[in-house]
Amino acid sequence: MSSLKIGDRLKLIKQVGEEIVQEDELKKLLESGKELIAYDGFEPSGQIHIAQGILRAININKMIKAGVRFKMWVADWHALTNNKMGGDLEKLKITGQYFIEVWRASGMDLKHVEFLWASDMVKDSNYWQLVIRVGMTNKLARFIRTAEFMGREDSAEKLTAAQIIYPCMQIADIFRLKAKITQLGMDQRKVNMLAREIGPMLGYWKPVVVSHHMLMGLGKPPSKNVDTATRTVENKMSKSNPDNAIFMTDTTEDIERKINKAYCLEGDIKENPILEYFKYIIFESFNRLGVNEVKIERPEKWGGTLCVRSYVELEKLFAEKKVHPMDLKAVLSKLLDQLIEPVRRHFKENEEARELLKKVRSYQITR
Repeated sequence: MSSLKIGDRLKLIKQVGEEIVQEDELKKLLESGKELIAYDGFEPSGQIHIAQGILRAININKMIKAGVRFKMWVADWHALTNNKMGGDLEKLKITGQYFIEVWRASGMDLKHVEFLWASDMVKDSNYWQLVIRVGMTNKLARFIRTAEFMGREDSAEKLTAAQIIYPCMQIADIFRLKAKITQLGMDQRKVNMLAREIGPMLGYWKPVVVSHHMLMGLGKPPSKNVDTATRTVENKMSKSNPDNAIFMTDTTEDIERKINKAYCLEGDIKENPILEYFKYIIFESFNRLGVNEVKIERPEKWGGTLCVRSYVELEKLFAEKKVHPMDLKAVLSKLLDQLIEPVRRHFKENEEARELLKKVRSYQITR
């Protein structure tokens, strides 16, 4: 239980949630004095990028500080239905172990995180009974509309029968884990809102939905002519395009190359992945970096060195074109390299972690 006041605990969770449904319900949960369990789940597929690694650790640590206990769901069977890793369960399990090793080296407070595996839960017939009961609550079309959380189009013609089981499983997971809070990305919003609808129908609760921001990919943002949900899915980081994201074991050269070619229109503060990295990662990692400001080093003829202490200040300077994109990229590459170095070192020096990474790199990634 956190020693912080209710207001401070709520403030921490609001820092994580780009959207909270509903805030008044969350406040009541905090005021109840009961142990609060938050659910987060991940498909173990491919190498882990910075949004899943460092940003996930930042968000979970804030929730833990707010007095929330985390149950991290290793959704290997869900990944199987979604044909990740070619549907090879052994590869999915190894990749799940690799994810945990990344978080171990990324500063996640693992003392307060319990990792649970779908491959253990599926041995229980009561679980499958709940999955079926969830599936009985709505017509097929209602579940298909949640398909974007799998990174899929919400079209029946595009989905396999196995993928249609996925949202039923995810909703059942929430209640089996006794999670009063779901803490996932905005791309999971539709399925979490469906869980709020179904919970009371089956004698459970409405989970509070804390949806975190989806970090932009490094490429040029998609057209503004598409709807918000589509833009969120299209513009998030993707393992299928390695240059669109920084991965947790990227080399210094990888980081510099990707950041240098990243989209960063001078003065644009709304569609700018470089600024997003500063807002959601760098300014949230001062303790880990051992700094209290971002130092932007420039030649005197371009204004000399700038010391920036907050993201608001940095955004203002960039909007006024007082900071050039290349200067911003140079310092970002340096700071990201510092944050990722402990992870690279862990996978170099720890034999078990090194073997896991070797195996994961050898697997072909499938969407």
